[in-house]
Amino acid sequence: MLKSVMIVYNQANTERVEFLLDELGVRGFTFFEQVQGRGSVDGDPRRGTHAWPEMNSAMLCVVDESMVEPLLEGVQKLDARNKEVGVKAFSWSIEQMV
Repeated sequence: MLKSVMIVYNQANTERVEFLLDELGVRGFTFFEQVQGRGSVDGDPRRGTHAWPEMNSAMLCVVDESMVEPLLEGVQKLDARNKEVGVKAFSWSIEQMV
């Protein structure tokens, strides 16, 4: 079964996220370079403005179900290294793909 994993992260983590994907052998992804938002618990806004100058990026990957857990664990370890920078991942099932 295929799963989708979306990783949303501060742009400062771009190389680390790409390294994680490479380490796990996740080849395919779609990259969203300028993503705005705010963490649901205590994250600062990422708006690219004078008041909130930082921005997020996101990567959307479609992977085999067996890759979801290692990918989420890797994101969790990356987030634990620097909570202020921030990285989150979300997973859901892919019903069909062409």
